[in-house]
Amino acid sequence: QVQLVESGGGLVQPGGSLTLSCAAFGFDFTRAYMSWYRQPPGRERELVAAITMGGGTTNYAKSVKGRFTISRDNTKKIMQLQMEDLKPEDTAVYYCNAQLGREFWGQGTQVTVSS
Repeated sequence: QVQLVESGGGLVQPGGSLTLSCAAFGFDFTRAYMSWYRQPPGRERELVAAITMGGGTTNYAKSVKGRFTISRDNTKKIMQLQMEDLKPEDTAVYYCNAQLGREFWGQGTQVTVSS
């Protein structure tokens, strides 16, 4: 059974940092194109960052480039999103996404940036 489990969300002050993790179960992680999406309150889900199967290529939304870093460990079957210099507009539910023919989603983790 395919399962993606996010963790690491929480409340952080502007300028702070958080690292999100996504643990993958039930599929060949090395063959999955992995991404982080987020859904801010009252808005549609949007792509934040993506990483290729081997981790050699990454892509970022313009709004997070230079502040967020996506990475993956194929041995541990984990993807992470290191977020720095967080802003109130980064407040959202963050979702892990896996694509390998079919598309799979995690349940999401809340990130709130507020003073």
